[in-house]
Amino acid sequence: MQPNPVSESAFPDSLSGLIERVTFFNEETGFAVLKVKAKGQRDLVTVIGSVPSANAGEWLTAQGRWVRDREHGLQLKAESLQCSAPTTREGIEKYLGSGMVKGIGPVYAAKLVAQFGESIFDVIENCSARLEEVDGIGPGRRRKIKDAWAEQKAIRNIMVFLHSHGVSTSRAVRIYKTYGDTAIEQVQSNPYRLALDIVGIGFKTADQIAQHLGVPPDSLLRATAGLRHVLLEAAGQGHCALPVDALLDAAGQLLLVPSGIIQTALERSLSMKELVDETINGDRWIYTPQLSQAEQEIAQRVQRLAAAPPAYPVIEFEKAVAWCQEKTGTVLAPSQRAALQQALTHRFLIITGGPGVGKTTLVNAILKILRAKKVRCLLCAPTGRAAKRLSESTGLPAQTIHRLLEAKGRSGFERNEHNPLACDLLVVDESSMIDVPLMSHLLRALPKSSGLILVGDIDQLPSVGPGLVLRDLIDSGAARVVRLTEVFRQAAHSKIITAAHQINQGQMPDLPEGESDFYFIDRKDPEAIAKTLMEVMRQRIPARFQLDPIRDIQLLSPMNRGSLGVYELNAQLQDLLNPLPPGGPEIERFGWKFRPGDKVIQTENNYDKEVFNGDIGQIARLDLEEQELIVRYDQREVAYSFGELDELSLAYAITIHKAQGSEFPAVVMPLATQHYLLLQRNLVYTGITRGKKLVVLIGQPKALGMAIRNNKTEQRYSGLLWRLKQTPS
Repeated sequence: MQPNPVSESAFPDSLSGLIERVTFFNEETGFAVLKVKAKGQRDLVTVIGSVPSANAGEWLTAQGRWVRDREHGLQLKAESLQCSAPTTREGIEKYLGSGMVKGIGPVYAAKLVAQFGESIFDVIENCSARLEEVDGIGPGRRRKIKDAWAEQKAIRNIMVFLHSHGVSTSRAVRIYKTYGDTAIEQVQSNPYRLALDIVGIGFKTADQIAQHLGVPPDSLLRATAGLRHVLLEAAGQGHCALPVDALLDAAGQLLLVPSGIIQTALERSLSMKELVDETINGDRWIYTPQLSQAEQEIAQRVQRLAAAPPAYPVIEFEKAVAWCQEKTGTVLAPSQRAALQQALTHRFLIITGGPGVGKTTLVNAILKILRAKKVRCLLCAPTGRAAKRLSESTGLPAQTIHRLLEAKGRSGFERNEHNPLACDLLVVDESSMIDVPLMSHLLRALPKSSGLILVGDIDQLPSVGPGLVLRDLIDSGAARVVRLTEVFRQAAHSKIITAAHQINQGQMPDLPEGESDFYFIDRKDPEAIAKTLMEVMRQRIPARFQLDPIRDIQLLSPMNRGSLGVYELNAQLQDLLNPLPPGGPEIERFGWKFRPGDKVIQTENNYDKEVFNGDIGQIARLDLEEQELIVRYDQREVAYSFGELDELSLAYAITIHKAQGSEFPAVVMPLATQHYLLLQRNLVYTGITRGKKLVVLIGQPKALGMAIRNNKTEQRYSGLLWRLKQTPS
């Protein structure tokens, strides 16, 4: 016999019951759709509302009003929801088996409840040694369960605290890991520290908490935090500092308080050395102390380095060249010979040039000759992919800069002036990607007698971080610079390289017919572009070029938002290339759905895991019991707890900025006039030069023309160029 259908009149405006399952939960907003076994009801009841967290098995109390949704039927739209730990054996087993505690899945949940009944929570918290009475639980699993229980309890308290102040709870895990058990007390004492310490929490969220806690809008604490926030936002856009008037104007628009309060906050920050003011080119600029110090260190160390003679053994140039050419079977062009001589006779050299101009051949010749003279050489690059490519092209080990300097988290690097690198020459590839803070650390770790060679393409996009280091070093005249311009015959056969140079010179590239490694597919509108993108990535390229659509093909977009932006394209490509099988595992966190097999990218430096911003990997598996997602980077597996997934994004499509330093077998790029704010020559040039075997542009010829004509160089507030031109002290 079928149960009676639920009717609107059957319910009061409140209910309580057991959460049978969590149909949907948004980590960012706390919005939940819950199926509840309510008292006196035979059917499960749907409850929707906002809650810090929800787990199957918890006891729910809800107040609200009943609505009949056209698609989903009768629902309680809750104005307040409260979840509490379950008290029945059924609820406890469901709760523990939901995966909310690491180390306990459905099997162990059943065993634990069978052994300890309703007292299991007390056993875990107060006498966890008894857990070992359960078959299969040893000391290791017992400690894991106890620690996970304590962590979950603390995180729940943080969630409730944040939620009570109108803030989403998705960052609660990171707040707990940063501040520990004193998290709530620390946030209450100065909520603005959240914006400095917690990835994903900005000034506006911290300000919202501060206002709920009663911090006045015109307080100096708020104004001081606002000034620092404006400078940090500027650093995210590539600036090392801001002119004082620009800083005050931006802070005024953010804070909406009288200018006198902001001026007082600035004077206080300067007097306490929380901010630094300097006169650069006759203008007053405001820096954070870290970026001011980094610029000064780069300028001082570069000037000393460039003025010093090399410490290499005596080398007879003509003999060395003849020996090198015989060993490698490669004859150096006149431009490469001249550059080689500069490298052997100067302590600091910059080698720049586009694709196919022989940078790799030159670097190999330098290394061949110097290593034969027992010169100790180290090689590095900003990203893992760039380091791997450098190692493949030279046959020598190469590391990321962070690994070379032995990164140790926020506290800096193990390698510095007191513990320098063990080398006589350091070669750094993809140097256009290096920002001011990283270059400062690199130079500090360089031994006093060591040489330095920076290799990079000055016409690519500048670093994502603050400054224009490579451009400023070249423009200052402080360093010896070799510009390679001759495209060698073998490289000239590649239409990718030919097109890149044509674009870099402001010309529309030749669009070849027939077989090629460079194609432009003309499509008139964004919808047609997106449709062709999917078809090309799923069918055309894999079939014609025998390339794996996930591993070998990289879609690069100029922007994140919009119908041809990274977010939208990733969602489509995930369903197209890695559909979720029936009953397959999937976890949704921080706006992304993650599945085994997904291509993902690390979006920030994680020194503990030794994965860095821009590293691309593939999800190997999801462990719902341990609440872990495991990503394979090359041959190494890295585990992420579900609360750390804000460090990952899907990577079927990434921005061109994120692709810097990487090379892919095939690159596909959409180009549309809707991207007009970002259509720049160096952007398209950088994207095209990421493709190794194949580049396919899909879009409007007008958009490509707009990008090629737009050669405005990015202006950034950085005092490095000015400092480099000053007379060394």
